[in-house]
Amino acid sequence: MGKALRWSEKWFHRGLWLVAFVFAWFLVGLGSTIVGDLPQVEQQRTLDEFLDPQRAPQLRQDIDAAQRAARDAQDALDQAQLRHRTAQANHRAARDTFSNWLATRNATQRPEQDPELIERTQQLEGYRGSEREALAAVEAQQQAALNARQARQRAQAELAQMQEDARQSYESARRAQELRVFLYRLALTLPLLVAAGWLFAKQRKSTYWPFVWGFIFFALFAFFVELVPYLPSYGGYVRYIVGIVITVIGGRFAIHALQRYLERQQQAETLPDRQRRQELDYDLAQTRLAKGVCPGCERAVDLKDPKNDFCPHCGMGLHNPCGACQTRKSAFARYCHACGEPAARADGAAAPG
Repeated sequence: MGKALRWSEKWFHRGLWLVAFVFAWFLVGLGSTIVGDLPQVEQQRTLDEFLDPQRAPQLRQDIDAAQRAARDAQDALDQAQLRHRTAQANHRAARDTFSNWLATRNATQRPEQDPELIERTQQLEGYRGSEREALAAVEAQQQAALNARQARQRAQAELAQMQEDARQSYESARRAQELRVFLYRLALTLPLLVAAGWLFAKQRKSTYWPFVWGFIFFALFAFFVELVPYLPSYGGYVRYIVGIVITVIGGRFAIHALQRYLERQQQAETLPDRQRRQELDYDLAQTRLAKGVCPGCERAVDLKDPKNDFCPHCGMGLHNPCGACQTRKSAFARYCHACGEPAARADGAAAPG
Protein backbone atom coordinates (compact mmCIF):
# COMPACT_ATOMS: atom_id res chain seq x y z
CA MET A 1 0.00 0.00 0.00
CA GLY A 2 2.99 2.23 0.65
CA LYS A 3 2.43 5.90 -0.07
CA ALA A 4 -1.36 5.52 -0.40
CA LEU A 5 -1.75 4.87 3.35
CA ARG A 6 -2.11 7.57 5.96
CA TRP A 7 0.73 7.99 8.47
CA SER A 8 -1.39 6.69 11.36
CA GLU A 9 -2.68 3.84 9.22
CA LYS A 10 0.90 2.74 8.49
CA TRP A 11 1.65 2.51 12.20
CA PHE A 12 -1.59 0.68 12.84
CA HIS A 13 -0.61 -1.84 10.17
CA ARG A 14 2.83 -2.25 11.75
CA GLY A 15 1.20 -2.79 15.13
CA LEU A 16 -1.13 -5.40 13.65
CA TRP A 17 1.86 -7.18 12.08
CA LEU A 18 3.44 -7.17 15.53
CA VAL A 19 0.25 -8.78 16.86
CA ALA A 20 0.54 -11.41 14.13
CA PHE A 21 4.16 -12.23 15.03
CA VAL A 22 3.44 -12.33 18.78
CA PHE A 23 0.45 -14.59 18.17
CA ALA A 24 2.61 -16.83 15.97
CA TRP A 25 5.35 -16.87 18.64
CA PHE A 26 2.99 -18.15 21.32
CA LEU A 27 1.51 -20.72 18.93
CA VAL A 28 5.01 -21.88 17.99
CA GLY A 29 5.92 -22.27 21.66
CA LEU A 30 2.81 -24.34 22.31
CA GLY A 31 3.37 -26.41 19.16
CA SER A 32 7.03 -27.03 19.98
CA THR A 33 6.09 -28.24 23.44
CA ILE A 34 3.48 -30.63 22.05
CA VAL A 35 5.75 -31.93 19.27
CA GLY A 36 8.62 -32.35 21.73
CA ASP A 37 6.43 -34.43 24.04
CA LEU A 38 5.09 -36.68 21.27
CA PRO A 39 7.98 -39.22 21.54
CA GLN A 40 6.85 -39.91 25.11
CA VAL A 41 3.81 -41.76 23.79
CA GLU A 42 6.24 -44.46 22.64
CA GLN A 43 8.37 -46.45 25.05
CA GLN A 44 12.05 -46.04 24.20
CA ARG A 45 13.48 -49.31 22.90
CA THR A 46 16.93 -50.52 23.92
CA LEU A 47 19.24 -53.19 22.54
CA ASP A 48 18.97 -55.22 25.76
CA GLU A 49 15.30 -55.92 25.01
CA PHE A 50 16.36 -58.06 22.04
CA LEU A 51 18.97 -60.15 23.89
CA ASP A 52 18.44 -63.58 25.44
CA PRO A 53 16.72 -62.72 28.75
CA GLN A 54 18.39 -65.64 30.55
CA ARG A 55 21.83 -65.75 28.97
CA ALA A 56 22.61 -62.02 28.74
CA PRO A 57 22.32 -61.33 32.52
CA GLN A 58 24.39 -64.43 33.26
CA LEU A 59 27.12 -63.24 30.90
CA ARG A 60 27.20 -59.82 32.55
CA GLN A 61 27.48 -61.51 35.95
CA ASP A 62 30.32 -63.67 34.61
CA ILE A 63 32.10 -60.57 33.32
CA ASP A 64 31.76 -58.82 36.68
CA ALA A 65 32.93 -61.93 38.54
CA ALA A 66 35.92 -62.32 36.20
CA GLN A 67 36.84 -58.66 36.67
CA ARG A 68 36.72 -59.06 40.45
CA ALA A 69 38.76 -62.27 40.24
CA ALA A 70 41.31 -60.53 38.00
CA ARG A 71 41.64 -57.66 40.48
CA ASP A 72 42.05 -60.07 43.39
CA ALA A 73 44.59 -62.14 41.45
CA GLN A 74 46.55 -59.03 40.55
CA ASP A 75 46.64 -57.92 44.19
CA ALA A 76 47.83 -61.39 45.25
CA LEU A 77 50.35 -61.42 42.40
CA ASP A 78 51.81 -58.12 43.57
CA GLN A 79 52.27 -59.57 47.07
CA ALA A 80 53.74 -62.82 45.73
CA GLN A 81 56.19 -60.93 43.52
CA LEU A 82 57.31 -58.89 46.53
CA ARG A 83 57.90 -62.06 48.53
CA HIS A 84 59.76 -63.59 45.59
CA ARG A 85 62.06 -60.59 45.32
CA THR A 86 62.69 -60.78 49.06
CA ALA A 87 63.53 -64.49 48.82
CA GLN A 88 65.84 -63.80 45.86
CA ALA A 89 67.66 -61.12 47.85
CA ASN A 90 68.04 -63.40 50.86
CA HIS A 91 69.33 -66.22 48.66
CA ARG A 92 71.87 -63.95 46.93
CA ALA A 93 73.10 -62.60 50.25
CA ALA A 94 73.44 -66.08 51.74
CA ARG A 95 75.22 -67.36 48.62
CA ASP A 96 77.67 -64.47 48.70
CA THR A 97 78.33 -65.01 52.39
CA PHE A 98 78.82 -68.72 51.83
CA SER A 99 81.19 -68.11 48.92
CA ASN A 100 83.32 -65.77 51.03
CA TRP A 101 83.39 -68.18 53.96
CA LEU A 102 84.21 -71.09 51.65
CA ALA A 103 87.12 -69.18 50.16
CA THR A 104 88.47 -68.47 53.65
CA ARG A 105 88.15 -72.12 54.65
CA ASN A 106 89.98 -73.26 51.53
CA ALA A 107 92.72 -70.84 52.31
CA THR A 108 93.20 -72.02 55.90
CA GLN A 109 92.39 -75.75 55.27
CA ARG A 110 90.97 -76.19 58.77
CA PRO A 111 89.17 -79.56 59.04
CA GLU A 112 87.36 -78.56 62.23
CA GLN A 113 85.18 -76.28 60.10
CA ASP A 114 83.51 -79.18 58.20
CA PRO A 115 80.41 -79.28 60.51
CA GLU A 116 79.92 -75.52 59.92
CA LEU A 117 80.28 -76.13 56.16
CA ILE A 118 77.43 -78.62 56.32
CA GLU A 119 75.28 -76.20 58.31
CA ARG A 120 75.91 -73.30 55.98
CA THR A 121 75.19 -75.50 52.97
CA GLN A 122 71.86 -76.50 54.55
CA GLN A 123 70.99 -72.83 55.21
CA LEU A 124 71.77 -71.97 51.60
CA GLU A 125 69.53 -74.80 50.42
CA GLY A 126 66.78 -73.41 52.68
CA TYR A 127 67.03 -69.96 51.06
CA ARG A 128 66.97 -71.58 47.65
CA GLY A 129 63.86 -73.56 48.62
CA SER A 130 62.14 -70.39 49.88
CA GLU A 131 62.92 -68.68 46.60
CA ARG A 132 61.47 -71.59 44.65
CA GLU A 133 58.32 -71.50 46.81
CA ALA A 134 57.92 -67.75 46.27
CA LEU A 135 58.40 -68.22 42.52
CA ALA A 136 55.78 -70.98 42.50
CA ALA A 137 53.35 -68.64 44.31
CA VAL A 138 54.02 -65.94 41.72
CA GLU A 139 53.39 -68.35 38.85
CA ALA A 140 50.17 -69.56 40.52
CA GLN A 141 48.84 -65.99 40.84
CA GLN A 142 49.88 -65.25 37.26
CA GLN A 143 47.92 -68.29 36.15
CA ALA A 144 44.90 -67.18 38.20
CA ALA A 145 45.04 -63.67 36.71
CA LEU A 146 45.38 -65.14 33.20
CA ASN A 147 42.40 -67.43 33.79
CA ALA A 148 40.30 -64.48 35.02
CA ARG A 149 41.23 -62.36 32.00
CA GLN A 150 40.45 -65.14 29.57
CA ALA A 151 37.12 -65.87 31.26
CA ARG A 152 36.22 -62.18 31.02
CA GLN A 153 37.26 -62.05 27.36
CA ARG A 154 35.21 -65.13 26.54
CA ALA A 155 32.13 -63.71 28.28
CA GLN A 156 32.59 -60.32 26.59
CA ALA A 157 33.03 -61.93 23.18
CA GLU A 158 29.87 -64.02 23.64
CA LEU A 159 27.91 -60.97 24.82
CA ALA A 160 29.20 -58.90 21.88
CA GLN A 161 28.18 -61.60 19.44
CA MET A 162 24.75 -61.78 21.06
CA GLN A 163 24.38 -58.01 20.76
CA GLU A 164 25.48 -58.09 17.12
CA ASP A 165 22.90 -60.78 16.36
CA ALA A 166 20.17 -58.73 18.05
CA ARG A 167 21.16 -55.41 16.49
CA GLN A 168 19.26 -55.94 13.25
CA SER A 169 16.00 -56.57 15.10
CA TYR A 170 16.70 -53.60 17.35
CA GLU A 171 17.36 -51.28 14.41
CA SER A 172 14.17 -52.44 12.67
CA ALA A 173 12.13 -51.80 15.80
CA ARG A 174 13.76 -48.41 16.31
CA ARG A 175 13.05 -47.35 12.71
CA ALA A 176 9.44 -48.47 13.08
CA GLN A 177 9.17 -46.44 16.28
CA GLU A 178 10.67 -43.37 14.59
CA LEU A 179 8.18 -43.77 11.75
CA ARG A 180 5.26 -43.94 14.19
CA VAL A 181 6.45 -40.83 16.01
CA PHE A 182 6.87 -39.07 12.65
CA LEU A 183 3.32 -40.03 11.69
CA TYR A 184 2.10 -38.60 15.01
CA ARG A 185 3.85 -35.35 14.17
CA LEU A 186 2.51 -35.45 10.61
CA ALA A 187 -1.02 -36.03 11.87
CA LEU A 188 -0.60 -32.93 14.03
CA THR A 189 1.13 -30.60 11.56
CA LEU A 190 -0.50 -31.54 8.23
CA PRO A 191 -4.00 -30.35 9.23
CA LEU A 192 -2.41 -27.12 10.45
CA LEU A 193 -0.76 -26.65 7.07
CA VAL A 194 -4.03 -27.36 5.25
CA ALA A 195 -5.87 -24.91 7.49
CA ALA A 196 -3.14 -22.33 6.90
CA GLY A 197 -3.51 -22.77 3.13
CA TRP A 198 -7.26 -22.27 3.35
CA LEU A 199 -6.83 -19.18 5.55
CA PHE A 200 -4.25 -17.77 3.12
CA ALA A 201 -6.59 -18.29 0.19
CA LYS A 202 -9.80 -17.06 1.84
CA GLN A 203 -9.09 -14.95 4.92
CA ARG A 204 -5.72 -13.22 4.55
CA LYS A 205 -7.44 -9.88 3.85
CA SER A 206 -10.24 -10.25 6.36
CA THR A 207 -10.79 -8.05 9.41
CA TYR A 208 -8.84 -10.44 11.62
CA TRP A 209 -5.93 -10.84 9.23
CA PRO A 210 -3.23 -10.51 11.99
CA PHE A 211 -4.45 -13.73 13.58
CA VAL A 212 -4.74 -15.36 10.16
CA TRP A 213 -1.12 -14.52 9.30
CA GLY A 214 0.03 -15.48 12.80
CA PHE A 215 -1.54 -18.91 12.34
CA ILE A 216 0.02 -19.21 8.86
CA PHE A 217 3.49 -18.45 10.26
CA PHE A 218 2.91 -20.99 13.02
CA ALA A 219 1.80 -23.69 10.57
CA LEU A 220 4.82 -23.11 8.31
CA PHE A 221 7.17 -23.24 11.29
CA ALA A 222 5.51 -26.40 12.59
CA PHE A 223 5.87 -28.12 9.23
CA PHE A 224 9.34 -27.05 8.11
CA VAL A 225 11.04 -26.82 11.53
CA GLU A 226 9.15 -29.18 13.82
CA LEU A 227 8.37 -31.90 11.26
CA VAL A 228 10.89 -31.93 8.40
CA PRO A 229 13.99 -32.52 10.62
CA TYR A 230 12.30 -35.67 11.97
CA LEU A 231 11.74 -37.22 8.57
CA PRO A 232 12.94 -40.86 8.73
CA SER A 233 16.14 -41.26 6.75
CA TYR A 234 16.25 -44.87 5.50
CA GLY A 235 19.48 -44.03 3.71
CA GLY A 236 18.17 -40.68 2.51
CA TYR A 237 15.47 -42.15 0.25
CA VAL A 238 12.55 -40.86 2.32
CA ARG A 239 13.95 -37.34 2.60
CA TYR A 240 14.67 -37.06 -1.11
CA ILE A 241 11.33 -38.58 -2.12
CA VAL A 242 9.43 -36.25 0.22
CA GLY A 243 11.45 -33.32 -1.11
CA ILE A 244 10.63 -34.32 -4.70
CA VAL A 245 6.91 -34.67 -3.90
CA ILE A 246 6.76 -31.28 -2.14
CA THR A 247 8.69 -29.65 -4.98
CA VAL A 248 6.42 -31.16 -7.63
CA ILE A 249 3.27 -30.13 -5.76
CA GLY A 250 4.57 -26.62 -5.09
CA GLY A 251 5.91 -26.24 -8.63
CA ARG A 252 2.66 -27.48 -10.16
CA PHE A 253 0.69 -25.04 -8.03
CA ALA A 254 3.02 -22.18 -9.01
CA ILE A 255 2.80 -23.05 -12.72
CA HIS A 256 -1.00 -23.22 -12.65
CA ALA A 257 -1.18 -20.00 -10.63
CA LEU A 258 1.02 -18.26 -13.19
CA GLN A 259 -1.12 -19.58 -16.05
CA ARG A 260 -4.32 -18.40 -14.35
CA TYR A 261 -2.74 -15.02 -13.68
CA LEU A 262 -1.70 -14.61 -17.32
CA GLU A 263 -5.18 -15.64 -18.47
CA ARG A 264 -6.77 -13.10 -16.14
CA GLN A 265 -4.39 -10.43 -17.38
CA GLN A 266 -5.17 -11.23 -20.99
CA GLN A 267 -8.91 -11.14 -20.32
CA ALA A 268 -8.57 -7.89 -18.36
CA GLU A 269 -6.62 -6.24 -21.17
CA THR A 270 -9.54 -6.86 -23.55
CA LEU A 271 -11.93 -4.87 -21.34
CA PRO A 272 -12.60 -1.16 -21.85
CA ASP A 273 -10.10 1.14 -20.17
CA ARG A 274 -12.64 2.73 -17.80
CA GLN A 275 -13.96 -0.67 -16.63
CA ARG A 276 -10.44 -1.93 -15.99
CA ARG A 277 -9.67 1.09 -13.83
CA GLN A 278 -12.93 0.76 -11.93
CA GLU A 279 -12.28 -2.90 -11.11
CA LEU A 280 -8.71 -2.27 -9.96
CA ASP A 281 -8.21 -1.83 -6.20
CA TYR A 282 -7.26 1.74 -5.33
CA ASP A 283 -4.49 0.91 -2.86
CA LEU A 284 -3.07 -1.75 -5.18
CA ALA A 285 -3.03 0.73 -8.06
CA GLN A 286 -1.23 3.33 -5.94
CA THR A 287 1.32 0.76 -4.81
CA ARG A 288 2.11 -0.23 -8.39
CA LEU A 289 2.33 3.38 -9.52
CA ALA A 290 4.75 4.11 -6.69
CA LYS A 291 6.94 1.31 -8.07
CA GLY A 292 6.90 2.80 -11.57
CA VAL A 293 4.84 0.02 -13.16
CA CYS A 294 1.49 -0.01 -14.91
CA PRO A 295 -1.32 -0.92 -12.48
CA GLY A 296 -2.94 -3.06 -15.15
CA CYS A 297 -0.16 -5.18 -16.68
CA GLU A 298 2.61 -4.52 -14.11
CA ARG A 299 5.15 -3.64 -16.81
CA ALA A 300 7.57 -0.78 -16.31
CA VAL A 301 6.49 2.63 -17.62
CA ASP A 302 8.02 6.09 -17.37
CA LEU A 303 5.38 7.95 -15.34
CA LYS A 304 7.46 11.15 -15.32
CA ASP A 305 7.17 11.48 -19.10
CA PRO A 306 4.40 14.07 -19.72
CA LYS A 307 3.43 12.28 -22.91
CA ASN A 308 2.76 8.92 -21.26
CA ASP A 309 -0.99 9.18 -20.76
CA PHE A 310 -1.49 5.52 -21.66
CA CYS A 311 0.47 2.34 -20.96
CA PRO A 312 2.37 1.39 -24.14
CA HIS A 313 2.02 -2.30 -23.24
CA CYS A 314 -1.67 -2.76 -22.44
CA GLY A 315 -3.26 0.59 -23.33
CA MET A 316 -4.59 1.37 -19.86
CA GLY A 317 -5.05 5.08 -19.16
CA LEU A 318 -2.51 6.39 -16.68
CA HIS A 319 -3.23 10.15 -16.85
CA ASN A 320 -6.24 12.19 -17.90
CA PRO A 321 -7.33 15.81 -17.63
CA CYS A 322 -9.44 16.95 -14.73
CA GLY A 323 -13.02 17.57 -15.85
CA ALA A 324 -13.15 20.78 -13.80
CA CYS A 325 -9.77 22.49 -14.34
CA GLN A 326 -8.31 20.40 -17.17
CA THR A 327 -5.09 19.81 -15.22
CA ARG A 328 -3.25 16.62 -16.15
CA LYS A 329 -3.64 14.20 -13.23
CA SER A 330 -3.37 10.52 -12.43
CA ALA A 331 -6.25 8.54 -13.83
CA PHE A 332 -6.36 6.60 -10.54
CA ALA A 333 -6.59 9.65 -8.25
CA ARG A 334 -9.85 10.12 -6.37
CA TYR A 335 -9.44 13.87 -6.29
CA CYS A 336 -7.73 16.35 -8.55
CA HIS A 337 -4.49 17.57 -7.03
CA ALA A 338 -4.93 21.04 -8.59
CA CYS A 339 -8.53 21.95 -7.78
CA GLY A 340 -9.60 19.26 -5.33
CA GLU A 341 -12.66 18.21 -7.32
CA PRO A 342 -13.68 14.55 -6.88
CA ALA A 343 -12.61 12.51 -9.86
CA ALA A 344 -16.00 10.82 -10.07
CA ARG A 345 -17.80 14.13 -10.52
CA ALA A 346 -15.11 15.82 -12.59
CA ASP A 347 -14.57 12.91 -15.01
CA GLY A 348 -18.18 11.84 -15.21
CA ALA A 349 -17.31 8.27 -14.12
CA ALA A 350 -16.90 6.35 -10.88
CA ALA A 351 -13.47 6.56 -9.27
CA PRO A 352 -11.42 3.35 -9.29
CA GLY A 353 -11.47 1.11 -6.20
